[in-house]
Amino acid sequence: MHEMALCESVIEIIEREAQQQNFSKVRAVWLEIGALSHVEPEALRFCFSAVSRNTIAAEARFEIIGVPGEAWCMKCAATVPLAQRYEPCPRCGGHQLQVTAGEELRVKELEVD
Repeated sequence: MHEMALCESVIEIIEREAQQQNFSKVRAVWLEIGALSHVEPEALRFCFSAVSRNTIAAEARFEIIGVPGEAWCMKCAATVPLAQRYEPCPRCGGHQLQVTAGEELRVKELEVD
């Protein structure tokens, strides 16, 4: 389950920021997760609650902001929605798609004390 490793990385980011910005408690964490990122949001929630124990984020509210997949279709020259990789373009049926959104996995915001 790579979600555990991802959450460990999020905690490392939070702890590094706490040292740099001098805060001691995290009230909320917002993560952007793209639809094409291969991350299971519910598994991530579970892992975050386990990994954040005994850290400055132990009591933090954990929020996920979903980012839909999008791609640029080279055939019809349009930005189109993309639910999963290797789907055809919903406009023209072509397969020459360049992903432009939906691969994100980033700490978007922290609410701290």
